[in-house]
This record gives sequence, structure tokens and C-alpha cells, in this order.
Amino acid sequence: MIKTLPKLLLFTILICLLSLTSKAQLGYNYAQYDFGVAASINTVYGDAETIKQTPALHLSFNYNQTAFINHIVELQIGKLAGGDSVNTLSGRQFNNHFTAVVFRSQLQAGEFIDYSQSALANAFKNLYISTGIGAIFNNLVDVNRYSIKVPGFYTPGVNQSTNLFLPLRIGYEFKVFNQYDEPTLKIDFAYQYNYVFGDDIDGYRVGSQGDKFLQWSLGFKFAIGGVTSNNKQISY
Repeated sequence: MIKTLPKLLLFTILICLLSLTSKAQLGYNYAQYDFGVAASINTVYGDAETIKQTPALHLSFNYNQTAFINHIVELQIGKLAGGDSVNTLSGRQFNNHFTAVVFRSQLQAGEFIDYSQSALANAFKNLYISTGIGAIFNNLVDVNRYSIKVPGFYTPGVNQSTNLFLPLRIGYEFKVFNQYDEPTLKIDFAYQYNYVFGDDIDGYRVGSQGDKFLQWSLGFKFAIGGVTSNNKQISY
């Protein structure tokens, strides 16, 4: 019995050390991969005089380099619309059933600020900026090129096209944690300005300025695996 006491003591110490190590990681772990779904309201600023708001659905796969540096591949499917064929001089009116693919990287404030000692800094740690590159595949299913108010007035353009665009995004990612202080759900609210390298998303080619479209979005991201550790505690 006496001989077994050192072994029992050693085993007890080992269990305690493992327990301390496990507790030390609480608040540091996060999933490297997320699946996201979002909806947006879109507004086009192009060659049509009347502005309209239209919806889109977003699906994304996210690789989290750290808890606050993220790389996102996103698919968007939705509508872009604008114009008024009756009440404007140009008669321009369009409806674009588009698909877009976007790759962007995202930097959250928590990567470079110390939020451990301040409630205000802790609240701001999830604020982020993001940019990358996107491609939009335009499909104009309804476009009016003739003016009923100005006889003979015609606006040229194409119905199917592809344009690259630059997404510039600012947003906030509210993190929901599980019992181990790991972020398992992220609620994302963002504003995105998309500068288009081309003049086709409204179906009209007018002037030298490219089109642009704006998006307000609300999304949800779900952790799907690849748990790893951050270099500092995530949850306070």
C-alpha cells in the first residue's frame, strides 16, 4: 500500500495539471471554419434616374486565420433594379437577376487592440473592415431602352455580361459563446459599397463612369469545425 502512494500522488498531480491546462484554454478556442447565410437590401447607382431597393441571398464559407482575421468566399443570388419607364425622360428601367461570387478578407478590431481592461474596447473588438474582389454575372430579364417622352431616344447596352467589382465593407460581428467560451454563432450586420469595373449591371452603357451598388446585410455564421486556439482570450 505504501509503495502505491507515490504513484497515486503522481497521478493526482498529473490530473490537476491537465485540469489547469484545460481551464487555461477557456475563452481562447474558436472554430477555424464557419458556414454563413445572410440577406441584403441592394441599391444600384447607375444610369437609371429612379432608385429602387431589391433583395439578395448570401451563402458563405469562412476560414478564420485567427479569431479576428477572417477570409470569406461568398455566393450571392438576387435582384438589382431601378428606373421608371413612364415618369422619366430617358425611360430607362431595368431588372437584373444577378449572381455574384466574392472573395474578401476581414480584419476585426480585436486583432490589434487590448480589450481585456475596458468594457468599451471589449464592445468595439468585433467591429471590422473588409475588402477583396468580386465578379457579378448580370442577367437583365427586363430592360426598357426607349423613351416614351422623347421620341427616338434610345439607350444602348447588353442584357448578359460579367463585371469585376471591388467590395468595401464595414460591419459588426456579434459573437455568441457556448459553455466553453467558444464562439459558435456570429450575428453579422454590415454595409458594403461595391465599385463595379464596368457599366453593365443596369444594362445601359452611358458615359465614362462605372456602376456601383450598395448593400445593407444581416447574416448568421455557424461554427462547423477545426477548433484551434487564439493567441489571447476572446470572451470577457
